[in-house]
Amino acid sequence: MTSNWNAPLVAQQTTLPFAQLTGLFNLEQFTQWPNALGLNQLKNQILADSLICPDFVCQSQLIESDEYYEQTIYQHKRVPTRADSWHDLFNGLIWLQFPKTKALLNQQHIEDINQYGLNPRTLRRNNLTHFDECGVILAVEEGFEFLLEALSQHQWHSVFVVHRALWSEKIHSVVFGHANLEMLLHPFIGLTGKWLGLTVDSGFSQLPCNQQRSVLDDKLFRQISQSNLFGQKKPLFPIPLLGIPGYYRENKQDAFYQNTDYFRPKSVLLVK
Repeated sequence: MTSNWNAPLVAQQTTLPFAQLTGLFNLEQFTQWPNALGLNQLKNQILADSLICPDFVCQSQLIESDEYYEQTIYQHKRVPTRADSWHDLFNGLIWLQFPKTKALLNQQHIEDINQYGLNPRTLRRNNLTHFDECGVILAVEEGFEFLLEALSQHQWHSVFVVHRALWSEKIHSVVFGHANLEMLLHPFIGLTGKWLGLTVDSGFSQLPCNQQRSVLDDKLFRQISQSNLFGQKKPLFPIPLLGIPGYYRENKQDAFYQNTDYFRPKSVLLVK
């Protein structure tokens, strides 16, 4: 008897974030929760260099210690993974797509912990966690950077309606934050991500999905490692996730974008 462990995923499999995951990972091969064992299996199937990504280990198999989650990953090259958890499963799938970037985020956590201690958390660690949980990568092909500028100014109608046809053709979205992936299983108005923009070569849309991820992982790694991105205040921009074409079945009508409580105009600071 097979399990219906993946029923929420199947229900959303035609929406873009989960269609992307289906194309990358044959999750239907698992008749029950993949958990750490399944993630390790996927790692060996997908990554040519398996050492680039830590192993996954069941949380219940770990000996209790005072180690912080990020310290366990960094020191032992193991990602603690809770059983039957969408949150942790999606975290693992992000590791498999962006191993270089995830390892860099982990390293930057450790750098701050070693320098400043576990508490209070630094600005950089808070920003790292925010991106890790809620981040969205927006990759625009050369010549279409104006779309990112419009998004930064909350020009929602322009980007989502007027230029709708450019999505997945000239601007490409990937949910990096595993918490947002979990929430997208049961989408609700108000669900918001934090985006980070990258410029990619023309023709990016023609690449196979796994090659796109490799390109984005390399670019994201370089952008983060060569700047103090997450040491800045508010390094990311908000994006109403359900407004992205393909993310929500109800966003095909222009009227959907007229909800200004969700698609909020950019705040204007008044200087007296």
